[in-house]
Amino acid sequence: MTAEAVRAAVSAVRDPELRRPLGELDMVRDVTVVDGRAHVGIALTIVGCPAAARIESDVRAAALSAPGIDDVEIAVGVMTAAERAALTQRLRGGRASRENPFGPESLTRVIAITSGKGGVGKSTLTANLAVALARRGLAVGLIDADVHGFSIPALLGLVDADGLPPQPTRIDGLMIPPIAHDVRTISIGMFLPRGSQTPGAVAWRGPMLHRTVSQFLTDVYFGDIDVLLIDMPPGTGDVAISVGQLLPGADVVVVTTPQDAAADIAVRSGLVARQTGQRVAGVVENMSAMVLADGTELDLFGSGGGRRVAAALSTDGQEVPLLGSVPLSPALRADADAGVPVVLAHPEDPAARAVLEIADALVRDGRGLSGRALPLRVG
Repeated sequence: MTAEAVRAAVSAVRDPELRRPLGELDMVRDVTVVDGRAHVGIALTIVGCPAAARIESDVRAAALSAPGIDDVEIAVGVMTAAERAALTQRLRGGRASRENPFGPESLTRVIAITSGKGGVGKSTLTANLAVALARRGLAVGLIDADVHGFSIPALLGLVDADGLPPQPTRIDGLMIPPIAHDVRTISIGMFLPRGSQTPGAVAWRGPMLHRTVSQFLTDVYFGDIDVLLIDMPPGTGDVAISVGQLLPGADVVVVTTPQDAAADIAVRSGLVARQTGQRVAGVVENMSAMVLADGTELDLFGSGGGRRVAAALSTDGQEVPLLGSVPLSPALRADADAGVPVVLAHPEDPAARAVLEIADALVRDGRGLSGRALPLRVG
């Protein structure tokens, strides 16, 4: 029974990138035990797997936890091309390589965070919302679709000392997104050339933008996630149209500041989303009044913009709620610059509390399964 116990323990170890047990991924090879010494063979997905050291360490600890094991010898190999092909097919759930896994039958809720104009704090809000939802026990994916102004990796601390984000692990044609604070994240910044003296810039037009968004949906392995957040670029341009075409059943959260100029433009982004079949799930007012130490309020950008956008987007068939107002916050700004979401670094901050309440509102608003076709298989 000793070898069987070792195999069971090792098979339960989870791949830190794929977040699935090694046994389920067929990564465990021969397991033998002689005089309390376990010999365990494992096969990594690719040569140079970035999680190799972590996997080996976890396998060693798991094997040592089995009764009667005093020492462990680990043989590390690599999957064959055929084994990798079989693995990627399983990870895709049997779907074709270019098939969108977030179609009408998907159980994942897709929420696009959009705004009419830039500079309203949309990306910072998106990063914090993603982490807040993950802290509530949801499996969360995040796509940085702001191709020209990507900032999600830096906001989540997914950058090195040079400000460069990690590159996704590739298993054949499948990309494994890096994980930060339990959020699986993909961004165009992860694919730009390395070693440049200046930060990477993307100068693309419609067809390339559409292809990029499509590949983020089809070629990135997010796994079985509950929520997929999409940080949209500001405005109603190519990416907004592409997301509407690729994800017509998505929910949309419109971000504005209190001032009229931002609110008027924010309404347009909600209207365009609705034209593509998406549902406007709510409005968030960012940079609202901050309460100073003496109790006075600093409404630097005015007031009421969020309520005006929600009212303008409400129709007889659907009332669009104001999900919350996030006040101006030095902690929110400082934590964003440091790459640590304020909901983790300073959860007691008024801005963090507002974001957490918005996350709760989105969870309560989750649409049920009534009338939806479920992807059940009989076999």
